[in-house]
Amino acid sequence: MRVLVVEDEVALAETLRRGLSAEGFSVDVAHDGREGFWRARQLEYDVLVLDLMLPLRNGYEVCRDLRAAGVWTPVLVLSAKDGEYDQVDALDLGADDFLAKPFSFPVLVAHLHALVRRGAPERPVELAAGDLRLDPTTRRVHRGAVPVELTAREFDLLHHLMRHRDEVVSKARILDAVWDPHACTDPNVVEVYVRYLRRKIDVPFGRAAIQTVRGAGYRLAADGG
Repeated sequence: MRVLVVEDEVALAETLRRGLSAEGFSVDVAHDGREGFWRARQLEYDVLVLDLMLPLRNGYEVCRDLRAAGVWTPVLVLSAKDGEYDQVDALDLGADDFLAKPFSFPVLVAHLHALVRRGAPERPVELAAGDLRLDPTTRRVHRGAVPVELTAREFDLLHHLMRHRDEVVSKARILDAVWDPHACTDPNVVEVYVRYLRRKIDVPFGRAAIQTVRGAGYRLAADGG
């Protein structure tokens, strides 16, 4: 069985490589999200082990973009972030399983064998909130029959809000999912991009899909506003 380990902690990646090789896996290793995405898209693997906090492209982005590209290889996410929202985000973006660090190596191996046996069937990816529709595969957005042109960052922000429609999502959580978590990004940039989005998906249509929840963050109405 071929496995790709995408992990930026070199010592941990090497430990996983040696341990999984001893268990009979053929192991490739990538130390950043950009190389991990390229390998996972261009080469054939039975399962991926994907860290979340990666340089160049984080694990959320890698998983999301692999699914959008039609790559359905089973993905096991590893993360030192063990909050329930992190697990929900990873699974919503197309991951198949989640282990929090530190973890037991025999448990990791058992999870990988289970994923390989189960496989990863294709899943529908289009999201909808009323007549607002977003297709991650084609990166297209529509209000009813009207196409809405968004920049890459605007699209990613809307994608995150629509995956959590009717939930209050904090600026910090949005920054972590949509921007580079390793960068020192001003939280006010979220407010700026929310304003950009409203001008494109709400104002021209007389809608109010994106709601501000004072002191807490933003909510995208499930009915599309």
